[in-house]
Amino acid sequence: MLEQLTQPLTLSLIVIIIVYTVLLVFLWRKVPRREKQLLPLLDPSSSKIDEPQDAETIQRFKDKADESMRLNQTFRKFVPKQFVDHFAKHGSSSLELGRADEDELAILFCDIRGFTGLSEKMSPQELMNFLNSYFLRMNDPIHQNGGFIDKFIGDAIMALFDRPEGQNSDKAQDAIRAALDLRYALNIYNQHRSNSNYPPINIGIGIHFGPVIIGTVGSDDRMDTTVIGDSVNIAYRLEALAPIYQTDIVVSAATLDVAEAKQHFSYRVLDWVRVKGRSSAIEIYEVIDHLPIEVQQLKLANAALIAKGLSSRMQQNWPKALSYFQQARAINPQDTLVIHHINQCHKLQGLPLKSDWDGAILV
Repeated sequence: MLEQLTQPLTLSLIVIIIVYTVLLVFLWRKVPRREKQLLPLLDPSSSKIDEPQDAETIQRFKDKADESMRLNQTFRKFVPKQFVDHFAKHGSSSLELGRADEDELAILFCDIRGFTGLSEKMSPQELMNFLNSYFLRMNDPIHQNGGFIDKFIGDAIMALFDRPEGQNSDKAQDAIRAALDLRYALNIYNQHRSNSNYPPINIGIGIHFGPVIIGTVGSDDRMDTTVIGDSVNIAYRLEALAPIYQTDIVVSAATLDVAEAKQHFSYRVLDWVRVKGRSSAIEIYEVIDHLPIEVQQLKLANAALIAKGLSSRMQQNWPKALSYFQQARAINPQDTLVIHHINQCHKLQGLPLKSDWDGAILV
């Protein structure tokens, strides 16, 4: 036995054991008393638990969980949950920089008319209070119809409608219904403003459905989600047309086609236009379901004549076009859309148009 202990390998093992034992004793003396009290909590075999210390630990864990929940809720305010859901639908479990997917969805832009003049009458604090009050009321109609706000751009709202499990028709219908509800919410908001002796405000809405690129852009320390593409530009331009045609909700023909709108909404043709940044023209319409029934009936009564007038304008048949528009005006003399087209015909007659002009107005 003694010969075995005196072997070099055995002696080495004994020395190592002694050194580790001394080191453990030294480290134990360095451990703070409070942490030594917590060690039994980590030992599953320990049957004795310090109740006050256990309660303190549980509370600390609870506080950390609450903090994590608050951070998660704050994060969602900057990055909508729907963005994360969209990437998950395409097989990505994380929101990393440079991620990009292509999809079809409905884009809605909403803007306050005459905002510049309105803001000049307010102090900076009054302006912020007004915008927050307005955005608060505009948020719910979008969320209740399956959409989410992508960006606030000054006084404008950019919202996306992308049902992860829905059809394209669902997305387009959601966007149109959200636009109608935005108008209803605006009426209620203006009632509150009137009660406070504030002037009413008005908004214009543009909607387009089409392909977009959804992704993340930025740098290592600053990342943002974004949606880009021709469809975004079209929706933005359509919103800008609302005051020109003195209407509330402007939608593209593509949106109505995808939404199967004939079964669900009331609308009439506005014009055949070419928006900035796009070479091909598009047909645009106004949705009128939010208006009083008698107003809807007047707009629909001359809708067919307006469509015929536009068709004649595209053929540069000015007398025929003006004839249709005059008939439409006879039905509703106060119709600003008909007056707009009559003025456009008179203006176009005096311009040197190309022989292959397609009848679209550049807006």
